[in-house]
Amino acid sequence: QVQLVESGGGLVQPGGSLILSCEASGFTLSRYAMGWFRQYPGKEREAVACISGRSGNTFYIEAVKGRFTISKDNDKNTVSLRMNNLKPEDTATYYCATGYYSGTYCRGDYWGQGTQVTVSS
Repeated sequence: QVQLVESGGGLVQPGGSLILSCEASGFTLSRYAMGWFRQYPGKEREAVACISGRSGNTFYIEAVKGRFTISKDNDKNTVSLRMNNLKPEDTATYYCATGYYSGTYCRGDYWGQGTQVTVSS
């Protein structure tokens, strides 16, 4: 069974950093596209960073470019999201997912439970 479990969320001050981690089971994530998505309370879930399965190509939305980094640790079967220079508008529930990614199109098919990130002074 495909399972994704996030960890690392919490409360941070503006300008701070946070690393989210997602442990995958039931599949080898090095072979599959992975993504981090976020959802504001009244909005649809959106991809913020994605990484391909084969090539390692990545995608970031403009709002997080230069601040967020997605990476895989294939030995641990995890995908992480390093978030630097956090802003209040980064406050959201963050989800990891596996699905499909190509170019600027990133879709989640299997989801983690979500982890809350709150950026506030």
